[in-house]
Amino acid sequence: MAMYLTRFSYTPETWARMIENPEDRREAARTYIESVGGKLHGFWYAFGEHDGWNLWEAPDNVSMAAVALAIGAGGALSSIETTVLLSVEDTMEALQKAKSIRYRPPAA
Repeated sequence: MAMYLTRFSYTPETWARMIENPEDRREAARTYIESVGGKLHGFWYAFGEHDGWNLWEAPDNVSMAAVALAIGAGGALSSIETTVLLSVEDTMEALQKAKSIRYRPPAA
């Protein structure tokens, strides 16, 4: 299964609701990813550009995209970004395949 890193930020309204009724959102996140056959590996809040980070495992890009779309469509987030993570082994395989690609820069 592939690994994914999601960065998200809540809307001010969501923060206001969570201040009034604090809620541990890890269980909700776990439920979402498990519904597509995946696994939540971590959930963190942060200072800075993003309010939080999730580390997920999902069977494929379509499954992870479905989770991200469903969460994004819920209206609680002001932003959500998901990055597909490559294992070292996948990166090594890509490096080997890159040797055979005859790339030519534009106007070269």
